[in-house]
Amino acid sequence: MTVFARTDTSILGRWWWTVDRLTLLAVAGLIAFGGLLTLAASPAVANRIGLDGLHLAHRQLALLPVAAALVVAVSLVSPRTVRRLAAIGFLVSLALTALTLAVGTEIKGATRWLDIAGFSLQPSEFLKPTFAVVAAWMFAAARSGRGKFPGDAVATALYLLVVFLLVRQPDLGMAAVVTAVFFAQAFAAGLPIVWVAAALAVMTGALIAAYFAFPHVANRVDGFLDPSSGDTYQIDRSLEAFRNGGLFGRGPGEGTVKGVLPDAHSDFVFAVAGEELGLIACLLIIGLFAFVVLRGFSRLLQETNLFVVFAATGLLVQFGMQAIINMASSLRLMPTKGMTLPFLSYGGSSLLALALGIGMLLALTRRRVGYREA
Repeated sequence: MTVFARTDTSILGRWWWTVDRLTLLAVAGLIAFGGLLTLAASPAVANRIGLDGLHLAHRQLALLPVAAALVVAVSLVSPRTVRRLAAIGFLVSLALTALTLAVGTEIKGATRWLDIAGFSLQPSEFLKPTFAVVAAWMFAAARSGRGKFPGDAVATALYLLVVFLLVRQPDLGMAAVVTAVFFAQAFAAGLPIVWVAAALAVMTGALIAAYFAFPHVANRVDGFLDPSSGDTYQIDRSLEAFRNGGLFGRGPGEGTVKGVLPDAHSDFVFAVAGEELGLIACLLIIGLFAFVVLRGFSRLLQETNLFVVFAATGLLVQFGMQAIINMASSLRLMPTKGMTLPFLSYGGSSLLALALGIGMLLALTRRRVGYREA
């Protein structure tokens, strides 16, 4: 028995029969894992920093229903509304990100946060999904056949501005994700492969420059290439957690590494999953992330609207890259990078920004017979 009849013409009825319900189910699974891991990992971290054991858990669990509601609410809107929502969100988050450089709260050498009414907001998190949609709008407008709008130039200028702000914070990991999103969209828009190769060369040069310009980058790279050369405490504890977990894990709440792993609730939440839930559950989590990305691209195969194709491509690349970077860092497959695991890590700004991005993705990939971009 289905929730809505096919003849139901209400907003929710039409939404139910046009939205990608399998992706919605996969996202619900990730949110459920996030709630479980929040309860498992955050009490030990809260106690270590002098807070009530459930303080962090209460904050995150209160936001999970909000994030789920945001996914559904945004997925109800049309592509045109997605475009407008992203434009407004991009301008606001861009201004707030610039504001962090002047009055932002410094944490671990980076000024990425604004303290607003007791809530620590990281506006750059909202730059990722909104920039992806705005850049897609510019690329599509340049190919709309309605005049020679310089969309490619505008998208490039916005990209350079965003990366400039992120590097100034500094947040090189997020700058790398935004770069991957931009060039994936540019390639989808017809960027010649020669330019893609040139972009990769520039990115390689930028990474080399970052190594010499930022001491924390050099420390992480050196520690990755030669573990004996630097502080590898967190990654050592992370690998220990995976070894302890085995196939089926020790059970929720039974892990021990989270008691000594400083970022167990955020950057290294995947390690907590490895110890307490085991390899099988970790593979399921990886499978859910892969399903969302691959399912999203499969929905685009029959799509003819350029804006939808470019925007969804950017959102999917951002979502997949963020998950890969976090999990690869936890497994020592790349230098460590402070980046949340979508829907699983602690962090209100990240959670709500990801919910916004997935909501826009679901809105864009809904089946709309006869839809044309206005």
